[in-house]
Amino acid sequence: MKKFATSLFILTLGLASPVFAQLRLTITQGVTDPIPIAVVPFARAVPADGGMDVAAIIQRDLESSGRFKGMARTDFLTTPTTAAEVDVAGFKQQRNDYVVVGKLTALANGDITVGAELVNVLTGMRMMGQTWTVKSTNLRNAAHRVADAVYEKIIGVRGAFATRIAYVSVDGKPPNQKYQLIVADADGENAQAILTRDRPLMSPAWSPDGAMLAYVSFESRVSSVYVQNIHTTQRSRVSARAGINGAPSWSPDGKKLALTLSGSNGNLDIYLLDLTTQQLTRLTDDPGIDTEANFSPDGSAVYFTSDRPGSPQIYRLGLGGNERPKRVTFTGSYNARPRVSPDGKQLAVLTLDNGAYRIGLQDLASGTLTILSKGRQDESPSFAPNGAMVILAGRDRGQGILQTVSIDGQTSFKLNADAGEVREPVWGPYLK
Repeated sequence: MKKFATSLFILTLGLASPVFAQLRLTITQGVTDPIPIAVVPFARAVPADGGMDVAAIIQRDLESSGRFKGMARTDFLTTPTTAAEVDVAGFKQQRNDYVVVGKLTALANGDITVGAELVNVLTGMRMMGQTWTVKSTNLRNAAHRVADAVYEKIIGVRGAFATRIAYVSVDGKPPNQKYQLIVADADGENAQAILTRDRPLMSPAWSPDGAMLAYVSFESRVSSVYVQNIHTTQRSRVSARAGINGAPSWSPDGKKLALTLSGSNGNLDIYLLDLTTQQLTRLTDDPGIDTEANFSPDGSAVYFTSDRPGSPQIYRLGLGGNERPKRVTFTGSYNARPRVSPDGKQLAVLTLDNGAYRIGLQDLASGTLTILSKGRQDESPSFAPNGAMVILAGRDRGQGILQTVSIDGQTSFKLNADAGEVREPVWGPYLK
């Protein structure tokens, strides 16, 4: 119970420090037999491309999934830029299953066209041919989108390389700490601080359209919930009620937030806040602690953590009428921080496993719980929008890190900070 209460309510306050944490991606585990693929250097668009190696980004994305093994640059005998130029027999002889080729073209208005093709060298067939036109400042995102397209063509699952993550960066030591809310590409690159404070920030949550973040800030010395546009940095305080204001979670339509509020009596319950009218609807009313609500994908229910059975467990509450909360976790003495998979079939939870706090994945139909992570102080799980990976916060040599793990547990990589530590990651949605 101690970790449950501590993670929610006990925070250290501090003063500013000048550096925020950026991330380095390290692949720690992949599938036993990854798919061999050659990502040939793309034809450049000098100087419009700014020297960016698009093919290297694509290869890194594919390798970070754990499903692919890229061919080393030093092993290329030819460097085709179109499918018609690919020496299928030659690449096959070098034990590749697929080849990715492409070229960049600078347009008169300053935009860049990125053309990419995928060739199956086992059959000789051209599997994909697509183009993306972007501003030069968005070239990295275009590379991620190429990787998404290649991944989907080969694996059959939509890629999530072009999505973003948000997390909290903490730099310095008490009482001199700085807290920043960071938005970055899914691989940790292109990190941008959208908010800096000398008091704790926590519980970031993406809006369904990926344009807003809700979060908790202690900048006024008490907890308040804010909603901020990540592009304009405009923000508004949506909940600063007496007591605790915490754990915001967006409804799938983006019109409401589920919140944890204590009110004047100090007891924590789940409420629903209409962002347009500010109307507040109470969802739970129990002497125990009810917190950390998360909506089902269709918005028909919320899953939340409650200690009403004597220890933290997950409950489901339907929002269609006068339903009562139903307990859904029964494995182990501790299950908290529920996050529902995009297809609504699985639940990522923080669970106590052999004396360690780890991330588990529960099948909602069968109730079977599978342990995904291997740390001792893991927390804050969040699904990728394709449901194939979970990002989480952990610790490595005493420092907070981010880690992703595939839902089958076979693939993982770490996102280490080069300064300070990182915590409370949340994976953003697909952009429409």
